Amino acid sequence: MITVTRPDPQTTAHYRHLLAAEWIKLWSLRSTWGAFALILLAMVGLAIHAALATHAGWPVLPTEVRAARSPLWDAFPTEAQMFVVLAASGVGAVAVGGEYASGLMRTTFAAVPRRYAVAAAKLTVLTGVMTLLGLLGAAAAFTVSQVILADVDAGMSVGDPGALRGIAASALLVPLCALVGMALAALIRHTAPAIVTAATVLLLLPTAVNDDERWSALLRQAMPVPAWQRLVEPGAPPPWLTDVHPATVSGAWTTYALWASAATILTLLALNHRTP
Repeated sequence: MITVTRPDPQTTAHYRHLLAAEWIKLWSLRSTWGAFALILLAMVGLAIHAALATHAGWPVLPTEVRAARSPLWDAFPTEAQMFVVLAASGVGAVAVGGEYASGLMRTTFAAVPRRYAVAAAKLTVLTGVMTLLGLLGAAAAFTVSQVILADVDAGMSVGDPGALRGIAASALLVPLCALVGMALAALIRHTAPAIVTAATVLLLLPTAVNDDERWSALLRQAMPVPAWQRLVEPGAPPPWLTDVHPATVSGAWTTYALWASAATILTLLALNHRTP
């Protein structure tokens, strides 16, 4: 005889309550609104700035430079992603570090002893909100930049090779950095050191590793920002860049997946096993 196990309605409802509570916590933080505005302003505003600069200089660019230039460079300029990395990791860090600082984490665990459920709710809400924000910013940045570039026949459509990959990579970089920030805050339990550590790991560490040797190239390619840089390249690197150990698209996506998984596991373990 087959026994059908029905989900406990009270448990399901309880988790919905946790999601609602984490939703309220996230949006009640004043820093959340500022960080979200910074992310959208950086993604869209700097894309417009880059596209206008290319539009103005396009008539004087040499033919070989025009042929090698990717419209995605203007849609997702590196400068914009630096702001995105800082702001998104800051949101993740504040979501946990702020609760430790105020003592709310202790209250939450006293009310809900199932710490894994609390951690899962935090991860679900943060990932969902930041993914939607990233998709909105990436789609808007791509659209407005290509409208500007189309005036000089230098743009691309969403169906061109590499376009959707660039949009997805730029969008998913937002929740990825937020998860890293949350994991570091769960481990360190202080907001400011977590934000500094996230900036060091995500932004500064890649600049300290060169790609001259095979091992160092693999180490650099295993970091989120270099992986994003590979994913927004529609094809091979431009001819004026010599890449001895080029990254692969599959390797870059693997880097995204591994960092997101590691950050999720670290958050779950840190919140479950450490006393607030």
